[in-house]
Amino acid sequence: MSTIKPFHAIDLFKTNHVNLDVLTENYQIGFYLQYLALWPTLFFQSQNTAGEICGYMMAKTEGKQRDWHGHITAVTVAPDSRRVGIARDLCKELERRCDDPYEAYFLDLFVRTTNVMAINMYKGFGYSVFRRVVGYYGSGDNRSDTEDAFDMRLPLKRDTERQSVRENGETFRVSPSEVVF
Repeated sequence: MSTIKPFHAIDLFKTNHVNLDVLTENYQIGFYLQYLALWPTLFFQSQNTAGEICGYMMAKTEGKQRDWHGHITAVTVAPDSRRVGIARDLCKELERRCDDPYEAYFLDLFVRTTNVMAINMYKGFGYSVFRRVVGYYGSGDNRSDTEDAFDMRLPLKRDTERQSVRENGETFRVSPSEVVF
């Protein structure tokens, strides 16, 4: 059992058990604070019955016209709280918030093409691969240091014509410089 609550700056000091594992992307404190300042309603947490943070969602809105969307920067769940639906609950809450009041066309996220577990989880939530971003992760200076990403998307209510999704997106390749909103 968990509850969705707002995320506050002080909560950054309560997330070590959530962030400190190999599956979690970590950022400098200023990056988290920027999200709190610019998109406070899209940065929220899941708390267990003891009031401990068991996961959080950090997202933003961006784009113009039909590219107006919510972007998942991080959805993170503590190792001891995984596989009980917390990530799904966080994603559903973001979907609700991006539908109203933001009226976004879709949600998107980037995931390493080798992270099969996460890809399958997001597909289970209704996301599909829109495109493959070649060399998205890494320095880009040395091809052996880079890794491709899938841009995965979930159409929202406003995308009545489902223009934000495509068939066989895994085969549609773009460079990171083409990922512009």
